[in-house]
Amino acid sequence: MARATIIGSGPNGLAAAVSLARAGYEVRVLEAADTAGGGLRTTASTLTGFVHDMCSAVHPATIASPFFRAFGIERRVDWITPDASYAHPLDGGRGAVAWRDIERTASGLGRDGRAWLALLRPLSRRIDGVVDFTGNQLLRIPREPVTAFRYALRMLEHGTPLAEASLRTDEARALLAGVIAHAAAPMPSLSGAAAGLLIAAEAHAGGWMYPRGGAQRIADALIADLTAHGGVIETSAHISDLRGLDWGDPTRGDVLLLNTAPRLTLTHPDIPSSYARAVRAYRYGPAAAKVDFALDGPVPWANPEIALAPTVHLGGTRAEVRASENAVATGRVADRPYVLAVQPSVLDDSRAPAGKAVLWAYIHVPRGSGLDATELITRQVERFAPGFRDLVLASHSVPASDRESINPAEIGGDVLGGAFTISQALRRPVVSRHPWRTPVRGVYLASAATPPGPGVNGMAGWHAARTVLEDAGTPTTLADLFA
Repeated sequence: MARATIIGSGPNGLAAAVSLARAGYEVRVLEAADTAGGGLRTTASTLTGFVHDMCSAVHPATIASPFFRAFGIERRVDWITPDASYAHPLDGGRGAVAWRDIERTASGLGRDGRAWLALLRPLSRRIDGVVDFTGNQLLRIPREPVTAFRYALRMLEHGTPLAEASLRTDEARALLAGVIAHAAAPMPSLSGAAAGLLIAAEAHAGGWMYPRGGAQRIADALIADLTAHGGVIETSAHISDLRGLDWGDPTRGDVLLLNTAPRLTLTHPDIPSSYARAVRAYRYGPAAAKVDFALDGPVPWANPEIALAPTVHLGGTRAEVRASENAVATGRVADRPYVLAVQPSVLDDSRAPAGKAVLWAYIHVPRGSGLDATELITRQVERFAPGFRDLVLASHSVPASDRESINPAEIGGDVLGGAFTISQALRRPVVSRHPWRTPVRGVYLASAATPPGPGVNGMAGWHAARTVLEDAGTPTTLADLFA
């Protein structure tokens, strides 16, 4: 039996492991941390009884993912589907909500309602076509060319100065800016618009779902399937050098998959100089400074509708959000930064003791920053929820400079696996029709540094596993693998 060794147990590493175990490989996963799951881990980082996600918290990409759909993630995990996908408060108690019902969203946006429908209804109705276009290697003909073309046109509109004229109200402009800012890219930019439009469309399609009990539930489902098919996971196995690693004999079909940053390939003695140059040229982007809060009650939002949305974007107007993200691009942090916040306990009572609540929040900062974001985030929440500070029982800060020690794939705290730019959408980390295959026989990349990039979708892991099977002369499909 051929052996597959996988370094890293994040969602892509586990997706690759499950795929290869089901295809008959003897699978071993090596994880540096003392628990498996990578960016899906959940922990009590503040106080006993308060449950916090270490990295990602809300997972629209998981539900939309072809890999996870084939895997049957909807029946393996208890999902919460909010009516309100995300919200964006403004000063003076104003704000806007992106409801899963796009008609309800449009109704709340007044004179921008029709523009919102024109922008996102065609994409949300054809979400499978959008995911196909964005969730695979881009050097290919999309399955739904019309949908891909429509998506590209909208990306051009909202990723350039043309966006200035697209919406007229503060509420609609802020609502869209907040979702585009997820990309941690300068604004406006094509890459930011590409990422924002995808997840905004998902908000009105399946919704921004999240697992009851924490993101660890996704990892647990994958691990259960892996072990059921004979796979094993070894924790506390930190691999920083491929020289001397016993991963088997590639001449008999043994393979090594790296759910890591591409730079680990540089430690392989057989790596060609041309590939090594490309890996060294691969760029990393801004980082995340994260804070978990244990609260004595729900966040006291000035606008009560904001309390209905698990995901909240705090940043003020579109101009303020842009100023914040563009400051990070120049190596600074704004006094009023854009904050991506999640209040999972509004719909999940397993996250905190009765009557209490948790808040997960981060800001974008320059890569490697040692900034403790607690006070900046507290002030921004307090701006839109007076009295928040008085509810904080405890907090736990993770500066960007510490993130790599928690998850070695997050270079300098970059949670997206590399700068999210248009050029690196094509060169991730090299320009190739099969970027998951390295030039070293039997060695593959299976991380967010390969297409389709960031997000808990498992697709980079599946593509890497699919490439392994094709190279072995045993190609398969997701449908066959999970039949």
